[in-house]
Amino acid sequence: MKDAPNILWLEEIRKNDLPSVGGKGASLGEMSSIGLPVPKAYVVTAQAFRRFLVETGLEESLYSILEGLDVDDNSALESAAAKAQDLIMSVPIPDHMIADIKSAYARMGEGSVVAVRSSATAEDLPDASFAGQQETFLNILGEDDVIEAVQKCWASLYGARAVYYRSKQGFDDRSVNIAVVIQQLIFSEKAGVLFTSHPVTGESLTIIEGSWGLGEAVVSGSVSPDNYVFDQSKQKVVDTIIASKETEIIPDGRKGTKEVPISEKRKNARVLSEKEIGRLAALGKLSEDHYGTPQDIEWGIVGDDVYILQSRPITTIKPASSSQKKADASTGSGKILIEGQGASPGIATGRVAIIQSVKDSGSVKEGDILVAKMTNPDMVPAMRRVKGIITDEGGMTCHAAIVSRELGTPAVVGTKKATSTLKDGQIVTIDGDKGIVYEGEVQKAHEDTPTVVQAGSAPIVTATLVKVNVSLPEAAQRAAATGADGVGLLRIEHLILGLNRTPQWFIANNKEEEFIAELYEGIKTILDAFPGKPVWVRTLDAPTDEFRNMEGGEDEPIEHNPMLGWRGIRRDLGAPEQFRLQIEAFKRLWKSGYENLGLMFPLVNHPREFIQAKELLRGWGVPVESVTLGIMVEVPSSAIMIDEFIQAGIKFASFGTNDLVQYTLAVDRNNEHVASMYEPTHPAVLRLIDYAIRRCRAAGVECSICGQAGSDPKMVAWLVEHGIRSVSANIDAVQAIREAAARTEKRMVLDMAFSKGGNEGERFF
Repeated sequence: MKDAPNILWLEEIRKNDLPSVGGKGASLGEMSSIGLPVPKAYVVTAQAFRRFLVETGLEESLYSILEGLDVDDNSALESAAAKAQDLIMSVPIPDHMIADIKSAYARMGEGSVVAVRSSATAEDLPDASFAGQQETFLNILGEDDVIEAVQKCWASLYGARAVYYRSKQGFDDRSVNIAVVIQQLIFSEKAGVLFTSHPVTGESLTIIEGSWGLGEAVVSGSVSPDNYVFDQSKQKVVDTIIASKETEIIPDGRKGTKEVPISEKRKNARVLSEKEIGRLAALGKLSEDHYGTPQDIEWGIVGDDVYILQSRPITTIKPASSSQKKADASTGSGKILIEGQGASPGIATGRVAIIQSVKDSGSVKEGDILVAKMTNPDMVPAMRRVKGIITDEGGMTCHAAIVSRELGTPAVVGTKKATSTLKDGQIVTIDGDKGIVYEGEVQKAHEDTPTVVQAGSAPIVTATLVKVNVSLPEAAQRAAATGADGVGLLRIEHLILGLNRTPQWFIANNKEEEFIAELYEGIKTILDAFPGKPVWVRTLDAPTDEFRNMEGGEDEPIEHNPMLGWRGIRRDLGAPEQFRLQIEAFKRLWKSGYENLGLMFPLVNHPREFIQAKELLRGWGVPVESVTLGIMVEVPSSAIMIDEFIQAGIKFASFGTNDLVQYTLAVDRNNEHVASMYEPTHPAVLRLIDYAIRRCRAAGVECSICGQAGSDPKMVAWLVEHGIRSVSANIDAVQAIREAAARTEKRMVLDMAFSKGGNEGERFF
């Protein structure tokens, strides 16, 4: 290896030459050898760099600067890095090396424009990418500028971020060398990145991002690229997002690049054709098959020519843990009775217990399969006893689905005919993953697979607070075991409705203390499971039809659409005596030292309602300026008037997307006829959310989400990108949501680093 030359051409390089040419050089040589369209290039070897250090006498002086360095001391790190880089640049490259570099450049062809790219010997490894740690220089023309760029690449091996990263990855500075790739610059008309497999799950989906101009724009974050998903198994594009691309990066004269606006005609135009997507996916698959592992590939297109500019292993794919594996449905021997939507994972077998109303729930026994047209909160006591739940109506955001996931009970919803097809006492097996109900007891394909997805701890740390939704005291420990950063939604109506008596009954029968004590103990159980962490309790939000079936509900008004009726804060303000009972329980909790308790008012549509509620609290002895009071944003008016709510003194706001979506789109999420129109990512909904987030951030008010959309990783990624400070997910979704938030935060940090770090083109040229 000591005898390795100063220069190697791509055709001489294979992947085993990594010690001489670094990760980029080895990958380019390997890709060129299998026929991938790689631009012409040569490499100034790592041995040339080592000879430079030895022949100039810099070696020991250089390493003495870094010896014993505390990389967590930012001031010391920056100082040492600056000294090391200045040292590298302080002496000229030996003449014989300059001659070799210039001779190779001349062979590239007269007037060759090149990219000069760092290629460290400890980068692009399967377990440590080191991407972006060293410098790249684009649009370099002329031998003198090439020599200068090579020396700057060498110096970049000792930049602060490179030294820090090596230290944290356990690499000794003395053991890492650097090669420099000098490659023909492709004047890309369009460029980007593709992942040959899903970068998180490893699914056989090619993810392609692309924009106009040099690919540097995609990596630096200076442009929002188009996104295309190509399903390898189906050999077709299955998803396309065309972004509005405001700028592009192009070569600037004889040296460097510049960012320029994109014309109105091109900014919203589709970057890649179906043919180009298929071509890129095929080249990516060829690279993945050759390396035997999923690849992260950079590409550029000029006219009809596609170029592969880099390929490295994807290091983010994680094998599914046993806690994340879904139970297999059956051996296939069971007869399918009905099908619906799998709403809560797991498999359960039991006796069918059909209930038409809450009055029938007393007949439900431990271990039954509860079957109903749709569940209501007053059915929760029965839901606690059963092994599985089946409904005629509903979707992923219905009451049955939400409560089932929280209880860890398998559920199938939206079957349309469960109550008419199934018979009381009949033995069935339900598959909450696939949404299938089988006749009789069905043998599981894998007996060692847990039938319920268990919540695990969440060791990943995120800047975004990841909280959990809770309704029942018995779910408190399971919720806390997720490692959640608090409770973003505690629904007290399930505590109240579980008593099967309305608050008005307790008032009328002089049983107020019994009601307050029940509420106090239930909330306290959950607070005790989250010591020191915020717990946001939503005040009572029960429609009249839910109260009507309870003792004391005889006088409840008849409403044509209870969801748009007397519920939420409007009921509490209209019946302050029942509001006072709730507040008394909260007062006692605050007095007992539970300062982490926050109060959240539901269905608020005007600031005057928040102000009125706050004044009632003040009148009942609550120090409203020192406790945490906030609102649910679940009515379009509350999002539109968020500035006025902030002026009224809210300390937080949390999106209740279940209601916000249906009120914005006029879609009842539990109505099977229009359920398909329930669209959490509808542009109108997203605009309301984005506006409220931006206004809350500007005012320093915490903004969160606690609706069903908060349990969707894709939605959470969007929310984090748009500046939300916290999210609250269902118990079974906390881990996936934390991972989604972490990935998004890291990508945003990297985008910012690339855009500000002066090496925007590192991954491309």
